[in-house]
Amino acid sequence: MPAADSISQIQLGQIPLPALYQALGTDGNGLDNEQAAQRLQRALANEPDSGRRSSLALSTLIKQFKSPLVLLLLVAVILSAFLGEVSDTLIIGCIILASGLLSFWQEFKAGQAVEKLQKLISQKITVLREGVEQIIDAEQVVPADLILVKAGDIIPADCRIIDSNELHVNESSLTGESFPAEKMAGQISIQTALSDSFNCLWQGTNVISGTGKALVVRTGGDTVFGKLRQSLSGNSETAFERGIRGFGYFLLQITTVLTLVILAVNIYFGKPLVDSVLFSLALAVGMAPELLPAIMTVAMSKAAARMMERKVIVKKLSSIFNLGEVTVLCTDKTGTITEGSVRVCDAVDAAGKSCQHLRQYAYLNAVMQQGFANPIDQALADLAIGEKGYRRLNEVPYDFIRKRVTVLAASDSGNVMISKGALESILAVCSFLEVGNNDSVLLDQTRRIALLGQYEAYCEQGYRVLGIAVKNTQLGHITRADESEMSFAGFLLLEDPLKPSSLASLHRLRELDVEVKIITGDNRFAAAHIARRLAIESGRILTGPDLDNLSEEAFGQRVMSIAVFAEIEPHQKVRVVKALREQGAVTAYIGDGINDVAAINAADAGISTDNAVDVAKQAADFVLIEKDLSVLADGILEGRKSFANSMKYIFITTGATFGNMFSMAGASLLLPFLPMLPKQILLTNFITDFPALAIASDHVDSQQTTGAGKWNMRMIRRFMVVFGLHSSFFDFLTFYILYFHLKLSGAAFRTGWFIESVVTELLILLVVRSRRPFLTSRPSRSLFRLTFAALAVTVILPASLVANQLGFARITLVEIAWIFGILIAYLISADLLKVRFFRKYEMGRQT
Repeated sequence: MPAADSISQIQLGQIPLPALYQALGTDGNGLDNEQAAQRLQRALANEPDSGRRSSLALSTLIKQFKSPLVLLLLVAVILSAFLGEVSDTLIIGCIILASGLLSFWQEFKAGQAVEKLQKLISQKITVLREGVEQIIDAEQVVPADLILVKAGDIIPADCRIIDSNELHVNESSLTGESFPAEKMAGQISIQTALSDSFNCLWQGTNVISGTGKALVVRTGGDTVFGKLRQSLSGNSETAFERGIRGFGYFLLQITTVLTLVILAVNIYFGKPLVDSVLFSLALAVGMAPELLPAIMTVAMSKAAARMMERKVIVKKLSSIFNLGEVTVLCTDKTGTITEGSVRVCDAVDAAGKSCQHLRQYAYLNAVMQQGFANPIDQALADLAIGEKGYRRLNEVPYDFIRKRVTVLAASDSGNVMISKGALESILAVCSFLEVGNNDSVLLDQTRRIALLGQYEAYCEQGYRVLGIAVKNTQLGHITRADESEMSFAGFLLLEDPLKPSSLASLHRLRELDVEVKIITGDNRFAAAHIARRLAIESGRILTGPDLDNLSEEAFGQRVMSIAVFAEIEPHQKVRVVKALREQGAVTAYIGDGINDVAAINAADAGISTDNAVDVAKQAADFVLIEKDLSVLADGILEGRKSFANSMKYIFITTGATFGNMFSMAGASLLLPFLPMLPKQILLTNFITDFPALAIASDHVDSQQTTGAGKWNMRMIRRFMVVFGLHSSFFDFLTFYILYFHLKLSGAAFRTGWFIESVVTELLILLVVRSRRPFLTSRPSRSLFRLTFAALAVTVILPASLVANQLGFARITLVEIAWIFGILIAYLISADLLKVRFFRKYEMGRQT
């Protein structure tokens, strides 16, 4: 008999169930809690990711030193040590190590914070242990467990089906087949392909409809999906990540050219080779935004923590920037526009008369169905009418093709089928019309038209309307084929009131320049009622059938003007999202059902809710604990703040840093000595980067969050040139004062320029952080404190005990006065230039 760990994917479906039970060491009745705990402990010990946390920390640390520029600098330091420059080697090595450790610590802490957030969202599964149903985390499922699955569940392991009822599973992630596969108990031949293994469930697939009981055979890395995980786990690059990559290439080109030119010129003029190499590489490191990954990670993790306070869980950090870029938000009305708490208003027959027996039918249908729980069934169950002698036999579960659920109930007077669902779907299986408790007439075309007229009237009043049909039968088990020749019993009238906050939330989103589009499966009459309540023009409503009649080109021209999409099928939701993206919109989509998954995947930012089906939560980038549009507005605002704070560091790097590096390059060509030692360049970079870490928590002016934040390389290049030249002007002014006016050279010159260089970068940090005048926007407390600390260190270093080792000399009061005057002029002119630059940019963007 094969061992459990040797069962192949074919054998999983081919081995008889008794042999499979024996191989797994079980009697087929499930495990007890102690057995499950022991098996879980063994599985975790054998899991290749068991040491994931320590390996992740190590990889994060190594990443800080993997930059080609840093690696080249380390080689140069080693060469310097080999030539006997011990003090320089130690100082430069310590600066590199300190920079790397600082970046690592920030990024590692941010990663831990996100890990804690993600633990709040866990996939659940129902198992049979000790003979009772238990809901556990899917990660705790072990071989030999018996699991119960229903619509919306993600399969947590490779399983063998024991029992099923109209079970259909989406296996597209493994087979590429988009049509759901029907699953049932049975046995297959050894030649059967994975896609045809009707008696098996595979990890990572999800249940579309129906219910089932299955035996867990393989978990974790032993599953088919586990073996393919590496190839399937690649995430698509976000818009912000593309921007970062483009910015990196841009800086790399400039840095490479600048470094090679300076190295060649210094060697040509006969300056020491090692000093020239170290100087050039230090310049390159000075140009590199090595703290950018850490700053972005910290900005995103802090935003994730703030969003958690607003009841939004972030699953993927980089998606925060995507959320900040959103210009169109697509949402269903239930739970976002409306309260989401369905209330049963009435159950009426074809004559419009309220009937208690219809309530009884609806209640029985709700409490006896086991395939797909939803708010409507919960509302009906809350009626607590009682089953009054009825008992459940079986059901035909709800699915999104039939749009109805049918239960078979037994009573002393016989068996009865009760169907509940969308009116058209119910009428499609009805041949008769109930006109009393026991009487019925033929449901002819005239009566059908009359029923549809009643339906429209109820919908226009704002009700959500479902149909109820019944059929007496002698059957003890039913299938889809038995849903025929039924009698239409009446209408179920439901109400989901508009949220009091909906209008205010929509207004706030419009203020953020985000347009909301409602995508609902409800009929056009209910959609028109909601549109009227929200002051949306009736001409901005499009129905699913009308959408199907539009070509891609015609729909693309209309999609931005439509505010409400009604009678929409799941595949049409994807079409709407894709059409919006093709028109240049950055889209977010909120969904909580199986029929929303494709649209969640298609959107730039996928959003689900805490009570959504597992497959929807897995597909989403964000999970809302509270389903409310105002929460989304907060999330979009946080995304824009994170983007704005990250861009501040970009501007500083491309402005002051480029200017200082350009000035250093020019001075090294004009002066008979190196204007700054390599260790001083790295020290400048370290001191100025230290307060930059606080940018992640800095305040953001409201004008920077009114529109979606987007990468603009043209503006970044222009900013680099304008502010780089501005910075270089004051650097060369400093050169002139120090070298020609004060007659300084060597250590004295380097000290004066070191102070001017560091302080100008610290000042530009405070200037560029806001697009408003410097004195009208206050930085965060942490940014101000770190900047002040860096300023103090800069001033103290030339008078410290390590001044000689760092190549500094004491500075006189006259030098201090000249440098102070230059810095004041720099601060005032930089602030005026900044205001004018961004004002001109804003005007250009609006035209």
